[in-house]
Amino acid sequence: MTDLERIAAALERLAPRPLPAPDFTAAEAFVWHTAPDRLEPVARVARVDVRLLVGVDRSRDTLMENTRHFARGLPANNALLWGARGMGKSSLVKAIHAAVRAEGHDLKIVELSREDLPSVQRLLAHLRAAPCRFILFCDDLSFAGDDQHYKSLKAVLDGGIEGRPDNVLFYATSNRRHLMPREMIENERSTAINPGEAVEEKVSLSDRFGLWLGFHPCSQDDYLAMIRGYCAAHGLTIGEDRLWAEAIEWQATRGSRSGRVAWQFFCDLAAREGVAL
Repeated sequence: MTDLERIAAALERLAPRPLPAPDFTAAEAFVWHTAPDRLEPVARVARVDVRLLVGVDRSRDTLMENTRHFARGLPANNALLWGARGMGKSSLVKAIHAAVRAEGHDLKIVELSREDLPSVQRLLAHLRAAPCRFILFCDDLSFAGDDQHYKSLKAVLDGGIEGRPDNVLFYATSNRRHLMPREMIENERSTAINPGEAVEEKVSLSDRFGLWLGFHPCSQDDYLAMIRGYCAAHGLTIGEDRLWAEAIEWQATRGSRSGRVAWQFFCDLAAREGVAL
């Protein structure tokens, strides 16, 4: 093998062959992976019925309306769902996707991890060429330290010179309203030559989302209503006094109340009662 042939072989290994056109009829949901680039179809999406999500009525209705607009080809906004952990942010995105599909819209959802944000332009190239519409979903999005992935996110939100594809909408969840810890913002203010500009570049990233939907810790009434809803949906009958006592004890041992804690209690209760989920 000549030197030229070895160089050509090395370059081919460094630049893998482009991803063939994905078969978007294979599933309603996909996960984007890199090395090599591929869209893996998801046979069964882990989600709950949107009617079981209690205490997030305003966020639910707003995101539902926005998603319906997008599915119909109307203008719609990228959305950031931020706030308390375990309050159903990612569950709401997946539930609304299912609800809108049930209305007859061929809407797909593609999950993108934060670590794969630098590859987002390659992903968008495939989605742009597809005949269907997509929610591009990034769960638990946040940035810290010298993380530069947030610059790749701007390509999704602003789209650069090409603009965001008309058939792609971006939904993200985060525990942080500005996608980065407050101490990082304060550090930028205290150490930068021009503090205002240093902070503005990163904090303004969240401003690029047209919708901000806040999720806050739930009340005890909402917590119990969530559990009652799960019991009704799965046919589990239990006395109100026993439900109240055991549910309150469960939340006390966890030190918090949330939709996630309510579901974990229900799973334990269903197991003890011999109810399969």
